[in-house]
Amino acid sequence: MKEQTESILSILVENSPGVLSQISRLFSRKGYNIDSIASGTTQDPDVTRITIVMKGEQEIISQITAQLRKLLPVISVKILSNGSAVKRELVLVKVNAESREKRDEVIQIVGVFRAGIIDMSRDTITVAIMGDEEKTGALMSLLSDFGILEVVRTGTIAIERGRSTIYDDNKEKGEYGYGKNVL
Repeated sequence: MKEQTESILSILVENSPGVLSQISRLFSRKGYNIDSIASGTTQDPDVTRITIVMKGEQEIISQITAQLRKLLPVISVKILSNGSAVKRELVLVKVNAESREKRDEVIQIVGVFRAGIIDMSRDTITVAIMGDEEKTGALMSLLSDFGILEVVRTGTIAIERGRSTIYDDNKEKGEYGYGKNVL
């Protein structure tokens, strides 16, 4: 079996109904699992950026990328490598904090991670942390000692480091008249 690696696909699509389901159906039909998906409009309200994290062999990643590019609402697809991209995820964690001592400990741990407390009751604290998987995982590991009641994650978002953008390849290919879906 070939080595499976984590890949981040950054996809620009037309902001219209059904596009996200069209993309997820493609993954489903091919039997590929999506580990994380996040979607939101870009600086252009007519364009949505979808970030998908998946694991697979390089050959599979290339195949799915080629299939995505064939979809009409897809403007651009780029594979971001871990070294060339900045990744973040927002995680909300509701923690059991029934006593003053537990609350004080949770508050101290949250401070070390530069996370935020967004809600507090007599017996719970809800924490918001933004970071990469290592940072969010480390905080959740420490908070698990208090009893995690609930977790909500946004999914990973990513952007290339430096001056490179998802638009670069699209602009270059656009000059040759290949069409919007070819990079």
